[in-house]
Amino acid sequence: MEIVVSGVRPTNRQHIGNYFGAVKSFVAMQEKYDSYFFIADYHSLTTHPKPADLSANVRQTIIEYLACGLDPEKCVLYRQSDVPQIPELYLVFNMLAYLGELERANTFKEKVRTQPDNVNAGLLTYPVLMAVDIIIHRAVKVPVGKDQQQHLEMTRNYVNRFNYLYGVDYFPEPQAFSFDEKLVSIPSLDGEGKMSKSKGENTVIFLDDEPELIRKKMLRAVTDSGPTEMNSEKSVPVQNLFDIMQLISAKDTVEHFDAAYNNCTIRYGDFKKQLGEDMVKFIAPISERIKEISGNEAYLKKVLDEGGERARASAQRTLNDVREIIGFKKF
Repeated sequence: MEIVVSGVRPTNRQHIGNYFGAVKSFVAMQEKYDSYFFIADYHSLTTHPKPADLSANVRQTIIEYLACGLDPEKCVLYRQSDVPQIPELYLVFNMLAYLGELERANTFKEKVRTQPDNVNAGLLTYPVLMAVDIIIHRAVKVPVGKDQQQHLEMTRNYVNRFNYLYGVDYFPEPQAFSFDEKLVSIPSLDGEGKMSKSKGENTVIFLDDEPELIRKKMLRAVTDSGPTEMNSEKSVPVQNLFDIMQLISAKDTVEHFDAAYNNCTIRYGDFKKQLGEDMVKFIAPISERIKEISGNEAYLKKVLDEGGERARASAQRTLNDVREIIGFKKF
């Protein structure tokens, strides 16, 4: 079975955009692939989080991924920092990465521009750590977005450089992978771009939001003054809400409001009220599962302990091979 690896930086709360953008695909992948999913807490250190915040964010991310359907019996779910083989292989591959190529990375140039007071070495070698996260399990498939395509290309460069330098064909070239033909991006409730916490909590539906808060957020969602001509094109904010409705509502509900828009009888208040109710209904099973898992410390410990053990076993096999290949041998 082909190996798939993907990681996520720990955040304090996941939202519905995360669910449709990545987690839903992960849940499907675990049925068909040998899947490794990890919480990238080493990566988060580039922003110097407070210890309590880092711990809480890792915990919440694990809880919400489990609540969304990741099954520890079907995939390996672990904390990056529970696998000490990762920093050792990271050191090895830093010796294969060159300053010029690291400085040309788009994400590094963006960080230099946006946070000039915190341009640390971890940011510079971020692509190397990302590469090691993948190759530590000798993965062949990596679910990534367009913004990470350059990092994956750099990973292939490091893999080929290692294989060439040591005259082996050990590491496979990992390829970008999307389980679905088209990744779903959930629009923001402010009418612009995709859903993101950076735009403010009122523009985002979190997986643990209470029903009344979900309803309020939906009623505040941006629309327009309404259609003035039959079958007119929808404005971006309105189309955004219809896009969300198509994902969570019944087909006849979508058809009802689409017809109302096209004949200029739509009432946005009713439209957003229905969307709020459908969102409450859609999130309810996930929200209940979050509450259930949050109170089960024994289960969380078991998931992380067993996931870490399985991840370390896979990583150690790779590291043993690498040490042998590069000449680290016992006398």
